[in-house]
Amino acid sequence: MRVEILGQERRRRWRDEQKLEIVLSVGIDGATVTEVAQRHDVTRQQIYTWRSELKKQGRLPSSANAVFVPVDMNAVQTEVCGDRQDPPGMIELQLNFGRCLRFDSGVDATVLARLIRAVEAA
Repeated sequence: MRVEILGQERRRRWRDEQKLEIVLSVGIDGATVTEVAQRHDVTRQQIYTWRSELKKQGRLPSSANAVFVPVDMNAVQTEVCGDRQDPPGMIELQLNFGRCLRFDSGVDATVLARLIRAVEAA
């Protein structure tokens, strides 16, 4: 029995530096994981796997997943989600897909970040 392989071999070897560069290119100039994957001819899942591996190795900077959103409190609109009026000191945050998050202005930033991630992941 004879086996013949046609076409190019698809298995490639990536150095950690190349993986890191590809993973960190997500988000630059608005690039999505899909766009970066297509640009480098890899799957989206491969980028997620690399990200996880690089985190475990301690090679991915901790700020790589941090998201900071500037807030101009003078420009905050007075619209409220739904018909509910919140007491003074409450902050309302409009999230994706019409979701709304209300919290006290004294909430811990770490707790708030976890809460936002949990709501956005749902």
